Amino acid sequence: MKRLLTLLLTLTLSLPFMVQLTGCSTDVADYRQQTPKLDIFQYFQGETEAWGMVQDRSGKQIRRFHVTINGDVLGDTLTLNEHFVYDDGEKQQRVWHIRRVSADRYEGTAGDIEGVATGKAAGNAFNWHYSMNVKANDKTWLLHFDDWMYLQDGQHLFNKTDMKKFGITVATVTLFFSRKAA
Repeated sequence: MKRLLTLLLTLTLSLPFMVQLTGCSTDVADYRQQTPKLDIFQYFQGETEAWGMVQDRSGKQIRRFHVTINGDVLGDTLTLNEHFVYDDGEKQQRVWHIRRVSADRYEGTAGDIEGVATGKAAGNAFNWHYSMNVKANDKTWLLHFDDWMYLQDGQHLFNKTDMKKFGITVATVTLFFSRKAA
């Protein structure tokens, strides 16, 4: 009986710690009541600009960049043609093909993405998961992205992305988007 009481006491005392460990991930559904509602097809249709930075795992800024994006919607597919210019002069292009698979779920592909990206929207938020081949230090690394977008208003969107390797965040990307007036 004493062992049972000790076990129950230990479990009771450790419960807040266990809840804290398991409660640290966010579900996009937590944002379903937030407005304005983000429709990525509507937001990215036309021209958008973004400014961003990459920070290493210690928080040190290691790169800055500017992106111009041209979005085109045809049926259930959004095509994003992205042109990146980095602070060191490097230029990159990525073309996303994003398909709406249900009212709040999306799938996407791009040339440097491994497999298919999956996303889910709710309220003012969009959460996107994908794996990308990233070049750094003359090597290519397969990194896993946990990408969050939050619509501020009709023209501005915030984006924060954790880049992970073996489940450990190795870098963070922060972007600020602005839609060009039609």
